[in-house]
Amino acid sequence: MKLLLSLALAALPLAATAQSATQTTPPATAPAKSDDVRNYISMCTGCHTIPNYQASFPRVYRVPMISGQSAKYIEAALQGYKKGERSHPTMQAIAAQLTDKQMADLGAYYAALGNK
Repeated sequence: MKLLLSLALAALPLAATAQSATQTTPPATAPAKSDDVRNYISMCTGCHTIPNYQASFPRVYRVPMISGQSAKYIEAALQGYKKGERSHPTMQAIAAQLTDKQMADLGAYYAALGNK
C-alpha cells in the first residue's frame, strides 16, 4: 500500500508537466484575445464557426459565419437580441447574459479574424 501511494505521489509532477505540454497557444497570426473574451467566446464558436451550419430550434435556421463581420454590426446584433428587437430565442438567451463591454469585445474579436 505504501508503495502504491509513493508511486502515485511521484507521478503527480509528471502529470502536471504532461498537461501543460498539451495546452496549445494561439498562432502568432491570430488576433490577440483579451482575458475576458477567452471566457465567453465559446458561446459563439459552437455555431458561428461551422460552414453551412443549420440550427433546428425553433425552426431550421441557417447560422451565419461571423468572422470578418463589422465589429459594430456584431455588437448591434447582440444588442438587438438582448433588447428583444431580434427574435431568435437562443441568441436572445445568450445576449441577455452579456454586458455591453463583452458585446464590444466579441465584435472586435470576430471582426479582427477576417473572413475565414
